[in-house]
Amino acid sequence: MRNQRAKFSLPAKTTFLNCAYMSPLLKAVEKAGILGIRDKRNPAAISPIDFFTNSEILRTEFAKLIHAPDPKRIVIIPSASYGLATVTKNLRLSPGERIVVAHEQFPSNYYPWQRLTQETKAVLHTVRPLESQIDRGKHWNERILDAITQATRVVALENVHWADGTKFDLMQIGKRAREVGAKLIIDGTQSVGALPFDVQSVKPDALVCSGYKWLMGPYSIGLAYYGSGFDDGVPVEENWINRLHSENFAGLVNYENNYQPGALRYEVGEHSNFVLVPMMLAALKQVNAWGPDNIQSHCMEITKTGIEKLRHAGFWIEDELYRGYHLFGIRFPKNISVDTMREQVKKKKISVSIRGNNMRVAPHVYNDVKDFDRLVNVLIG
Repeated sequence: MRNQRAKFSLPAKTTFLNCAYMSPLLKAVEKAGILGIRDKRNPAAISPIDFFTNSEILRTEFAKLIHAPDPKRIVIIPSASYGLATVTKNLRLSPGERIVVAHEQFPSNYYPWQRLTQETKAVLHTVRPLESQIDRGKHWNERILDAITQATRVVALENVHWADGTKFDLMQIGKRAREVGAKLIIDGTQSVGALPFDVQSVKPDALVCSGYKWLMGPYSIGLAYYGSGFDDGVPVEENWINRLHSENFAGLVNYENNYQPGALRYEVGEHSNFVLVPMMLAALKQVNAWGPDNIQSHCMEITKTGIEKLRHAGFWIEDELYRGYHLFGIRFPKNISVDTMREQVKKKKISVSIRGNNMRVAPHVYNDVKDFDRLVNVLIG
């Protein structure tokens, strides 16, 4: 894949290696948002069918990305936390039953489970990695598998850890969860769009994704997938558009007890958003055109030599078998101050993030070898 920087409006003489923080907007996404704002100038030109058309196309585009056969299992949400709130609202746990999560996973995929265990007296079991950096990802995955017992009712994970990029083997973890009758709930915010994901293979009960990172969309919109186990659940909110026959505006005076089919009962109110939906749609079309496999290959090619240099200089980066190429953590030798290095990197106009003990690096298709080498040269000195 060729460098795609021309499709973005990134400032010259800056190095953005921070898509895990927030993606830059594609020019096409920005244009779609501006057109949406302009369309709202004249609401008389917005017909009832316009409340549904782009939303349906957006669900189809996301279904294509995650290989979901039925777009009606896809819903538009405002955030990952909203998508997870839908899940926790529809789970019934008993005292002593277990929810398994990973150590230091993103707060939005921790607080809902913490609240649920407080309300039900279930047990929130956090699986920590080993202190050793040798085979860290391998052992962490093994520990998660061991933690899934007959008492486990939920396994809630990210596909890759948001702070250091550790990749969890969802195929094996999902298989183990199904063996004990536990639900597999995935926060795909830091992976879906850049790392291949197949719901037919992984078989999650729910997958939630914020849109403003690897899906390349705007803030305050995301997408979720809900399996058949949630078909008869209760949504977070009751809104008119999620009810059956809501397309008939004249008939809205006749209250409807039934919901739209599949998982559509779970969509956020006003999900037809005439600005954010076209932006998210333009973003997903481009992500699908690139393809997550190609994004991974591009990120691997532009970082492989620099990573070898960093390892030779004493920095630690997870083994390639247990991380994505689009997001990884760099841990420093003991004689190098993270705070000092953060300031040095900032002075060179290089954007990365510090998460826990990691300098988190998140390249994308707008980066090239020179971008990553600039970071490496600052770190090595």
